[in-house]
Amino acid sequence: MKRREFFRYGVQKAGDVTREVVRAKMGLRDVNCIRPPFARTEPEFAAACTRCDKCIEACPHDVIFKLTLEQGGDLAGTPALDLVWRGCHMCEDWPCVKACEPQALLIPEHEDGEEIPLPRLGIAEVDTKACLPYSGPECGACAHSCPVDGALNWEGGTRPVIDADMCTGCGLCREACIAYPNAIKISAHVYEKVLTEKP
Repeated sequence: MKRREFFRYGVQKAGDVTREVVRAKMGLRDVNCIRPPFARTEPEFAAACTRCDKCIEACPHDVIFKLTLEQGGDLAGTPALDLVWRGCHMCEDWPCVKACEPQALLIPEHEDGEEIPLPRLGIAEVDTKACLPYSGPECGACAHSCPVDGALNWEGGTRPVIDADMCTGCGLCREACIAYPNAIKISAHVYEKVLTEKP
């Protein structure tokens, strides 16, 4: 590749990444507004959330951010998870939930000492067209990223497969993925179901 072509290619790639960042932050096309852990049903969450930003400030991994007017006035200022670039670590002490005074984020009732079940944030799946092991080269970048035993498995010992029934949709496997475009897709089907339920 000639020097000029090399730099032109670099500028084009930089532009692609910039556009992806803008789409991710403004349009959330990959994740469709996934709420922080233990968010109540969307109507309840919208009614309770005061847009105080305390859950955003409490997140030690900077995974929670504010939605903008691009998502609509009713959603603007409310918190969502940035699972395009980061994964939710589902911290043991749930600082984002504890910071939520109006209880828009609310851990379900449980007995003292009883283990709190992990929340279902979304649904993750492997894009086999983008995943490197499906096209030949070995990878394994996501191998140790999943916090849930049995959610991320290996077909033939080399190809990642996600068990949808066990996956929490935390996005840590997506964060670990080195493929471009990212081989892990995360959707908010959990919330879409809530939004389409009849009263």
